[in-house]
Amino acid sequence: MSENTDGAAQAADGGAAAGEAAEQAPAAEAAKGGATDPSARSAGETRPAAQADAGSASPTPTPTPQIPPAPPGWDPKAWKIYQTRQQRARSGAWSLAPVAWADAARPGDAGPVGSAVLFATAASGIAAALLLADGLGPGLLIAAVPAMAGAYAAARAARRTARPWTVVWALGCVALLAVPALRDSGWPAAMAVLAAVLTGALALHGGRSWPGILLSPIGFIDSTVLGVRWAWTGLRSRGGGVSRDRWVPVVKAVVVAAVLLVLFGTLFASADAAFADLVSGLTPEISAEDGPVRVLLFFLGSFIALAVARTAAAPSRWDRISVAPGKARSRVEWALPLILLNLLFAGFNAVQLAVLFGGYEKILASTDLSYSEYARQGFWQLLWATLLVLVVIALALRWAPRAGAGDRRLVRAVLGTLCALTLVVVASALRRMDLYVDAYGLTRLRVSVAAMELWLGLVIVLIMAAGVFGARWLPRAIAGSAMAGVLAFGLLSPDGMIAENNVTRYEQDDKLDLAYLRTLSADAVPALDRLPEPQRSCALMGISNDLARDRDESWYAISLGEYRARQILRERPVKAVFAECRKLGVSTTRVGY
Repeated sequence: MSENTDGAAQAADGGAAAGEAAEQAPAAEAAKGGATDPSARSAGETRPAAQADAGSASPTPTPTPQIPPAPPGWDPKAWKIYQTRQQRARSGAWSLAPVAWADAARPGDAGPVGSAVLFATAASGIAAALLLADGLGPGLLIAAVPAMAGAYAAARAARRTARPWTVVWALGCVALLAVPALRDSGWPAAMAVLAAVLTGALALHGGRSWPGILLSPIGFIDSTVLGVRWAWTGLRSRGGGVSRDRWVPVVKAVVVAAVLLVLFGTLFASADAAFADLVSGLTPEISAEDGPVRVLLFFLGSFIALAVARTAAAPSRWDRISVAPGKARSRVEWALPLILLNLLFAGFNAVQLAVLFGGYEKILASTDLSYSEYARQGFWQLLWATLLVLVVIALALRWAPRAGAGDRRLVRAVLGTLCALTLVVVASALRRMDLYVDAYGLTRLRVSVAAMELWLGLVIVLIMAAGVFGARWLPRAIAGSAMAGVLAFGLLSPDGMIAENNVTRYEQDDKLDLAYLRTLSADAVPALDRLPEPQRSCALMGISNDLARDRDESWYAISLGEYRARQILRERPVKAVFAECRKLGVSTTRVGY
């Protein structure tokens, strides 16, 4: 275990020991205007196709604007900040990041915007306006496809080619955007969309270091402003340069096609009711009431598509931001508090192991607690303890002694022991949650915090592995594990798991919380359908009423979970009588979420 955390020190510190030099080398070369291509190296995942073909040939570096000497009466530092802001204003960049960070990460100039990017932007805006006003579902992924196509076209025009990690992040983003199409529950879908933003940013910027991963989503702020300027400049340049003979036939063809489709589509729909139902289900219903929302969605979809394409053409260079290591402490000053903390963890874990191997009865008898009370009393504290250990490790690595090999061995031994003891704390927390679920059943909160504790345990394991194998891969591995965890959480259907657990518990112990089950989404219908009557109908009554109220939803706003629920309820409708549900202690009104 003594080899576990030296690599973690380099990664969590953002620049400690050898890991810092390895991560900052591309930034240092680019800052000197050396042999690395800034647009490729900063992304960390892509490089020009010409460079890939040329092998070791050195590309021409992008010239860096020179700052003139400070005039008399100006403080040199203030003058540099002023000139940096002026250069950024002239180039169109805008950022909330500090000046030094924004200057280091400033994206390069993008080439002229291509026609494919403009068409993709318009298509993404139209798709967002038509498909997202009624909800997410498959419409979100469909609206994102043109934006992805525009990003690909912009990257090809900039002669940037994808590398393995870029492909991983891009596929992860697509998979996360598919979660709303599969699950009716809103909370895992919202988590998946937020995770998709992060993975999409990593696919475009290619972050490798901690600043690159944590700050990549901020690049979309710059890219939104730059993307609008980029598109506007391209449209203005095309205004006088595009022949009228090129765009007039296209406009005529689109208008004629629209007229023909509307005319004959209306005739066929009025002639056949089945065809009318098919057309009404495939096409969105647009009314004057939702017009402002659709206009807003059009501009939102267009701006996002432009930001994505602009980032693909010239990403921000967040990996160039360096974080200086903290001041190294002496061995005694650094190690003594952590050794005492390890002893505390060891004592606590000794008690936990004694309880785990048959000491429950003795412990519970001495404390007058039940299993569930014992579990509830400690889980949250242990969850916070796991989070705080990660903070302690990060701060300890920042101030760790690093004068020689002996200091490195000390860091590995102390922090490796702390990581190992923390894994026992994670196991104890999960065991307590298992006891609590056995007593009271599974809920959204319980499944969420248990999943969080599992992921924190995985992070501890990754830190220990980084101490053995090196830490250059650690930031991306932790981000990838978070992406995979959110994706698995959505695909496993938390509401379905909760319903399955509670139904199984009812079959074994005859315990059922109908009031809570009524708050679940349509993803829970397959499991709740196993309940006997009248419990089944009382549990499904609220979901059935919601689906009946939204029966006119279009296909692009209906998830797979909702589609399956509708099929089940159509084959076996709810039969409950209000009086029966009242006897079971359940109100006929669905409350909560």
